[in-house]
Amino acid sequence: MAGFNDDLIEDLRANGKVTKGPFLGRSVLLLTTTGAKTGETRTAPLVYSRDGDHYVIVASKGGAPTHPSWFHNLRAHPTVAIELGGERFRARAHVVPEPERRRLYDAHAAINPSFVDYEKKTTRRIPVVALERLP
Repeated sequence: MAGFNDDLIEDLRANGKVTKGPFLGRSVLLLTTTGAKTGETRTAPLVYSRDGDHYVIVASKGGAPTHPSWFHNLRAHPTVAIELGGERFRARAHVVPEPERRRLYDAHAAINPSFVDYEKKTTRRIPVVALERLP
């Protein structure tokens, strides 16, 4: 998976959008977090949706039984960096509580249907994170 993500990150940085592969035509941003344990920065390409001024990401990990590492990182360090459309900016991450989590998850899944299947694959409640751009 690391090689796939590295190629996707390179494509996004070079072109400001995805130009090839399975994420072609999808809204993808780069999320850079600070490691909860290591303090090192980590970058992950993530499908996102929008809710007003917020970017919405979902900690699905493809329906795995555990949360993705980027989720643990942003819970420890909620100030993150986002790269999107050739622009880089800071944002504050907020884990969305119910019932708003359900509304945002469903809206995200309506645009990205694979997220419906991710919920069926796991018993954990998949977190939804709203990213608010910082000045």
